[in-house]
Amino acid sequence: MMSRPEGPFCQSCGMPLSRDEMGGGTEADGSKSTDYCSHCCQQGKFTAPGMTVDQMMERVKGMMLDMHVPEALAAELAKGIPGLKRWRQ
Repeated sequence: MMSRPEGPFCQSCGMPLSRDEMGGGTEADGSKSTDYCSHCCQQGKFTAPGMTVDQMMERVKGMMLDMHVPEALAAELAKGIPGLKRWRQ
């Protein structure tokens, strides 16, 4: 069984920041972001600013399936995305 990775997690896609090969995204001043991964945020801006929460859920689910995560688990994990900081209104 897969163990759940340690947080903190990206507040856009839910990826564990510990798994980010770049060590996290960057803020406008070039410092490391404590909230977002390098795939979602660079220089303080979202890399896909027009993306909707539904598109992010599909993208994350697809990436997890590519990593051989069982479909039911991938769908369950993707359900948590609307509760992340970027998507809460």
